[in-house]
Amino acid sequence: MDKPVIGLLHPGEMGAAVGQTLVTSGHEVLWLPAGRSEATAARARAAGLTEAGDLGDLVRRAEVILSVCPPHGALDIARQVAGAGFGGLYLDANAIAPATAREAAGIVEGGGATFVDGGIIGTPPVKPGFIRLFLSGVKAHEVSALFDGTPVTTHLVERDEVGAASAVKMAYASWTKGSAALLLAARALARAEGVEDALLAEWEQSQPGLVQRWDRAATAAAKKGWRWVAEMEEIAASMAADDLPAGFHQAAADIYRDPPAR
Repeated sequence: MDKPVIGLLHPGEMGAAVGQTLVTSGHEVLWLPAGRSEATAARARAAGLTEAGDLGDLVRRAEVILSVCPPHGALDIARQVAGAGFGGLYLDANAIAPATAREAAGIVEGGGATFVDGGIIGTPPVKPGFIRLFLSGVKAHEVSALFDGTPVTTHLVERDEVGAASAVKMAYASWTKGSAALLLAARALARAEGVEDALLAEWEQSQPGLVQRWDRAATAAAKKGWRWVAEMEEIAASMAADDLPAGFHQAAADIYRDPPAR
């Protein structure tokens, strides 16, 4: 049986890695080069992705569309795909709140597609165990089957409804990226008060490895912090929706919006 053609919107670092696993397993994976940077084009070429002429061309040829983009673009991509008349299987694998996932579902289902909620945990490169894809929704099993035999590990969330996979992603990132933002803020406070050396010495004594963790957090924030602003805002919205304090991650968004100097 022929493997379904897949459209990928849009191949950033993570999206290209996921797309590469699908190409390797025999799928044709389409992407849209129009308006994208040379860095994105280079990632797409390296991953073996196939250029589509425009969104209409991609929608006509693809049976499955994967949305893997910065969180602030998730709803806009859903609207574009729905407006283009896509009627296949749509996976939103963005770092968005459960309520945002349900909003995206309403948009794409209104256009005739079937929505699957996804949450990616992990990092490239494409090696077994590095990328885990959590899935929920009535056709989550169909998306899971696309990754059979690939380095991407899929997990079907027990709660089947849209929003459940996104909730896993939000809870996970609330700690990983949220605690990294707090670490950056802690050292920035010590620096502002003129006690940075004392803090670092105490970290070395009582919190082994924390200085190195700060260094990794600072490097990542300088490179990718702009992507995490909306993710922290989505986590804050998730917390607020469940009557939990949203301020932790609203503050984390501020940290990533303007990361402290190294």
